[in-house]
Amino acid sequence: MRVNSRHRGRAAGALALAAAVGLCASSAASASITATTAPRTPAATVPSTGAERFVDRATALVKAMPVGEQASTVVMGHVAGTDPGALRAYMESGLGGFILMGANIPASEAELQALTAALTVDPTLPPLIAVDQEGGLVSRLNGDDHAASTSLKGLPVSETSAAFAARGSLVARAGITVNFGTVADYTADPGSFIHGRALGTDPAGAAERVAAATGAQEQFLASTLKHFPGHGAAPGDSHHAIPSTTMGLEEWRATAAVPFAAGIDAGASLLMYGHLAYTAVDTLPASLSPTWHEIARDELGFTGVAVTDDLGMLLSSGDPAYADPVANGVAAIAAGNDLVLMVAGSDAQTAGSMVHGITAAVETGTLSPERLEEAATRVVALRLQLSAATASWAVCEDCDRVD
Repeated sequence: MRVNSRHRGRAAGALALAAAVGLCASSAASASITATTAPRTPAATVPSTGAERFVDRATALVKAMPVGEQASTVVMGHVAGTDPGALRAYMESGLGGFILMGANIPASEAELQALTAALTVDPTLPPLIAVDQEGGLVSRLNGDDHAASTSLKGLPVSETSAAFAARGSLVARAGITVNFGTVADYTADPGSFIHGRALGTDPAGAAERVAAATGAQEQFLASTLKHFPGHGAAPGDSHHAIPSTTMGLEEWRATAAVPFAAGIDAGASLLMYGHLAYTAVDTLPASLSPTWHEIARDELGFTGVAVTDDLGMLLSSGDPAYADPVANGVAAIAAGNDLVLMVAGSDAQTAGSMVHGITAAVETGTLSPERLEEAATRVVALRLQLSAATASWAVCEDCDRVD
């Protein structure tokens, strides 16, 4: 089993260093952003082999878990609401993560910080707290007026670095540890629904900006590349259908793969699989395709956490093959995903049903225990790494700006 370990120790050190000296990330920001570390984590004491230590700890923790707890670890839950007490009660089941949507965002940053703090039931192993903060067209948090993909695709790459450093700071300051925020798809077609969210219109331009966005965010949090293997080549909106393309693997390697490869090389912690099919490679949606997971691991060298896009989108496609959300979750883990999430069509019982379905699949032999253990270990390793890289955030009104 391979777990992403090559960069998180570096990111933790970078975060601690930023916390110690203060960081201003965007020339457009009205106030600089800085962080102060807890006394126990000065930059000088971050071990260079910390990532490997997290993998060892994660392996031991997961092996000691019963199957049901392992299954909870690979599910990212969601319910609406901004009541910290209610959300904490929801997370007491032991879910590996929680995704914040618009209905979870209160009016003030202080209220949001209280909400994200409440999601952590066990401080020794905090959950992954995620948000879709691309900026621009997809923006959940208040106060993100930094440049987004609609303009960044036509600006120098340095502007992408500045914008996503500021955006990453905003996300991390709220107590959020994962940003599903880097769109590595590209298209030159302005009629494509992904065009306004993409960071480029060609492979090279998109790759430069995806790498810049990744490097900027990984100083503060776990960034995510989406929607693998590339939405630009598959026309249609995967929120309502399963877009498909006949593009073959060789053409994909030379085109749609390029920005994802750049983001992976830049150290992206997560890779989100889209509900789209490259039929010449596999007729299944990539999110449920073992072939595409093998390609990402073996060809692109991705060693981090593989996460599905919202599984509720598969239900919205209307395809009867994907009418059972629990079966979709089991199939996603079996295909190679390490983390599954479902938002559209979900309720307070959905994540629990997914956990029970994954547990039952292992107990009946439908899902191998080794695959579940591998997935849970990757998720727990990332949770441990992010926990060790925490900082206390505050707005710095008078520190020097970094442009």
